[in-house]
Amino acid sequence: MEEGEVPRPPPKPSAVPDEQTVAKANEAIAIRPKRGRLTLLSRRIYNALLYHSQRQGVDEPVYKLALSELIGDARFNSNNTELLKSHLRDMQATTIEWSTSGAGLKRWVSSQLLGTVTIEEQGRGRPCTITWRYPEEIRERLVKPHQYTRVLLEISGQMRSYPAAVLYEIGARYLTSPSRLSMREDVLWWAAVLTGRSDITEVDYRFLKRDVISKALAEIEALCEDFSLELIEHKRGRRIEEIQFRVAPKLQQRLGAADDPSRNVFDLELVGKLIALGLKQDEAQDLYATTDEGQLRGTLEHVEQRLRSQTLPALKSPAAYFKDALKKGYAGVRGAAEPSAPTGLPSPSQGRPAAALGGEDRMHRIRELWENDRMQKAKALYLEMPEAMQAEMRSRFEADRLAQIAAPIARAWRRDGPASRIAATTFHRWLAQITWPEEPSDRVLLDFALGQGVTGM
Repeated sequence: MEEGEVPRPPPKPSAVPDEQTVAKANEAIAIRPKRGRLTLLSRRIYNALLYHSQRQGVDEPVYKLALSELIGDARFNSNNTELLKSHLRDMQATTIEWSTSGAGLKRWVSSQLLGTVTIEEQGRGRPCTITWRYPEEIRERLVKPHQYTRVLLEISGQMRSYPAAVLYEIGARYLTSPSRLSMREDVLWWAAVLTGRSDITEVDYRFLKRDVISKALAEIEALCEDFSLELIEHKRGRRIEEIQFRVAPKLQQRLGAADDPSRNVFDLELVGKLIALGLKQDEAQDLYATTDEGQLRGTLEHVEQRLRSQTLPALKSPAAYFKDALKKGYAGVRGAAEPSAPTGLPSPSQGRPAAALGGEDRMHRIRELWENDRMQKAKALYLEMPEAMQAEMRSRFEADRLAQIAAPIARAWRRDGPASRIAATTFHRWLAQITWPEEPSDRVLLDFALGQGVTGM
């Protein structure tokens, strides 16, 4: 318990049955692991287990649940128990430290996040169950906390990256505090907390801000309808030594029931497709957690089309090609005029004539230019359509694709339609695909390259 905080009574069940609220101990929100690593999915699973533990009560030393219910509450869409087991092992292997003080007593506890877990598969036609324990030293503080933050599983489940999930819970904790300021800690502490990693010993703040904090803040802004977060930097001289966050309430009410819950699901089938390409499981999950789902799907679709091609050389490494395509935007998720790397630097193939590339890289580059050109033509075609036909295209797009794209893009589309900067590219790419569904032959690509002045074919 922090100084100045007054214990509150245990939470009462939510008046709204559909709102699953977990009373999460404040010490368990900003977890800095001392050993092991935490992931987005392990955090979701942990919150779901904690929710059911609190419903079953602190007097129960062992908790039990149908596995299918846990999978649903953790917001992922697969009965892949091996993947579930791997995340449970992560939590068992993660060591955390809790410190409390008060009334002249200081107490330090080092413990696992999760104790013994058992999964029982009882045979065909009978439900699979999971039982779990918490380390005895922290069980009561987890299941019946004195100081806690209410975390809605629905909103927590919307977060697509681990840093955003952590910042959402931190924001929820300090939303009702008088100052609305989070804890102020050094950069290394925040790096460990926001990445869930225990092996960080040195941090370049510029990269932490660019690759972790800024992206997580943008995700909170797009997905959280209760508040936004502002980064506050504290300098010593010219060097930023410590940071904290200010919580700013949003005026509009949460529209939880209005969003399609299927968009908040951790799509293990998509992760499975990435693994099938040759990516390692951890790498596939990290990519899924840190990359826009629409961008992943578009790139995967591009790679699958490339694999089916009868005219291009066979890919030696589909996984390497996928990562390269994702980095360079072959799927057309970014507009042709946007930079292909977050740093603003050109990608290895950008800015060089096609003659300077290898044979396969040259074909990739020409195919990328061809797809971007086709997308721009689809945009021009849409603008020339009568209003009735434009409305028909928008309706078809919503019926065919809206349920498959990431929630921020879908929300932007509902708000602004084709005028949206982030949704327009997805729409125009879809329009190009249905207008010209045929795959380009080598002859078509050659003619395009010559017409664009791309040499080296």
